[in-house]
Amino acid sequence: MLLAPRSKFLLIGDSVTDAERTRPVGEGLFNAYGKGYVANVEALLSATIPDHAIRVVNMGCGGHTVLDLKKRWQTDVLDLKPDWLSIAIGINDVWRQFDMPLITEAAVALETYAATLEELVVQTKPTLKGLILMTPYLIEPIKTDLMRARMDQYGAVVRDLAAKHGAVFVDLQAAFDDALTNRHSSSLAWDRIHPNAAGHMVIARALLKAIGYQW
Repeated sequence: MLLAPRSKFLLIGDSVTDAERTRPVGEGLFNAYGKGYVANVEALLSATIPDHAIRVVNMGCGGHTVLDLKKRWQTDVLDLKPDWLSIAIGINDVWRQFDMPLITEAAVALETYAATLEELVVQTKPTLKGLILMTPYLIEPIKTDLMRARMDQYGAVVRDLAAKHGAVFVDLQAAFDDALTNRHSSSLAWDRIHPNAAGHMVIARALLKAIGYQW
């Protein structure tokens, strides 16, 4: 596995990462890691390879875009000094273009998204032992759906940045597409965004597989 023993692994993102995690820092007892994929990752790592003593930290925040991440980057990433960092952002950057189209300042244009995400990557990569970039997604198999097509464009940005900067790439859209082969999207997320328990496990599995975790 890519994460070395005693690594500090910080995961940052929007509500999908947040999943009701503890404030101000999502780590500790009970539901500190939230009720989503971060909790799944922490549970699997601590239960199956406890000797690795990997410290997981959840810094997701509901509703956030990449611009919101930039505002809290110093306190929520740099000051916490992670060894490994996972970034999962972009859903709200796209979603606000569709559910609140008249409030244009709530969304983030593709060019701004790409530039800001790369800025954060460049700023942080020298301080890390490893970086993971995960695509935004829409749990929708019809690729011509307007929001799905736009989400794929933002996912392509993440793919290209991962290749450019040597980050681990996790294609969450592909993971959900595979999961939808024999089921409807409503069985994983009522709004095609916020996963249920099975949907969060799809994310956790894709992430852990990408870093070489042995199931």
